[in-house]
Amino acid sequence: MPGSDAPSRKTSRGRRPQAWVRKNMVMDQAKLSLAKRVLGARTETEAVDAALDLVAFRAEVFAGLDALAATGPIRPLYRRA
Repeated sequence: MPGSDAPSRKTSRGRRPQAWVRKNMVMDQAKLSLAKRVLGARTETEAVDAALDLVAFRAEVFAGLDALAATGPIRPLYRRA
């Protein structure tokens, strides 16, 4: 429907959503508008989806860093002059 904030068949990153569910949330409109602008999202739904992608990515990065830290100290490859 025109002007709808419903998810399109594909997200802005070209992937198909796995399991879309309708949610009704109360949130700060200023934060949502900022996220939409910063993330370059066309809709508020895309902005929330992209923000959740970033949270999931951050968790993956931290898990990788934790795994790296568990391998022991990292020695510098180059000596300072």
